[in-house]
Amino acid sequence: MEFLTLFFIYVLSILTCLALVCKYSGKGQFPLEKLFVYLTNIISHLVPERLQTASNQILHRLFHKRNSFFLALHFLLEAAVYGEFTYEIFGYCQEIGFSLPSLIVPYVLLTVKMYFFSQCCTKDPGTITKLNNEGFLGVYPYDQVMFYQGVLCPTCVLVKPARSKHCRVCNICVHRFDHHCVWVNNCIGAFNTKYFLLYLMTLSAMAADIAVLTIGLLLHLVLQSNLMSAAYVDEEGHQQPVGLFFVIQYLFLTFPRIVFMLGFLMFLFLLLLGYSFFHLYLAVTNQTANEWYKRKSHGCQHCNPSPQQQSHTSLHNFYSRGTIRNLKEILKPIAKNEKKGR
Repeated sequence: MEFLTLFFIYVLSILTCLALVCKYSGKGQFPLEKLFVYLTNIISHLVPERLQTASNQILHRLFHKRNSFFLALHFLLEAAVYGEFTYEIFGYCQEIGFSLPSLIVPYVLLTVKMYFFSQCCTKDPGTITKLNNEGFLGVYPYDQVMFYQGVLCPTCVLVKPARSKHCRVCNICVHRFDHHCVWVNNCIGAFNTKYFLLYLMTLSAMAADIAVLTIGLLLHLVLQSNLMSAAYVDEEGHQQPVGLFFVIQYLFLTFPRIVFMLGFLMFLFLLLLGYSFFHLYLAVTNQTANEWYKRKSHGCQHCNPSPQQQSHTSLHNFYSRGTIRNLKEILKPIAKNEKKGR
């Protein structure tokens, strides 16, 4: 029971953290939205009102105010994973015959990832000001469905260019606004979307590569110790072959840090892989996350345009110019002094 309790707490804690990040790091719906709301309603009846208020204030500060908490958490988790990899897995893998180049790949990916990460954090996403507002107005045409000509941003008191949005976290209007990312403490817009996409891909590759090396190490340890051919005596005195659950329990209790790290990496990889493919899909179809969420989640005006609006524009592909040109637009964003050929 000790193993089952520890494993259950471990899985529950990871899923809770992922659910909180998915819920509060963006405005869109996430797959377990209904379940999350249901569980929140149950918990709200058990938790004192003062504690609920305090937790809501903390969550608001974390996800809706600029702060460095997630930057610090990002580096802490990365240091923990690479520290464990360097301290235990690297040496074990060398001993059992893994090639040195394959063991260096995670560090190469880390270096590349750090460059893309720094660009996401420091690169101007496309801040719209009084000085450049007029130039941005001519970059994209208005689709008259989600973006209308002459709409004024009440905070910046500027006419909003098509595909722009005011970020309430950064308190700026952003050209070709995608979303605000708490992990980089910056908006993702026209001028840093490519770095964000490459950051996601390299981060996914890092998690996958270390997970594969770790699985290879654990498989070698299982085969070397002949665990799969071992047996135990049940309550009736009969000899029974061990199963997969016993092997997992043995590894969990013998190498707890390695197994904990592997579980975290597998959860992280699956999450990052889905998120990477989602943003790659947006890039290929020339959409932003903001536009996609509006189509899926917001009012009927966006989801069910009138026949006149449908004849004026294609809701799903208004800004798409074909796969190749869409990707070129991500790699080389349209500047304010360029014309967009259609």
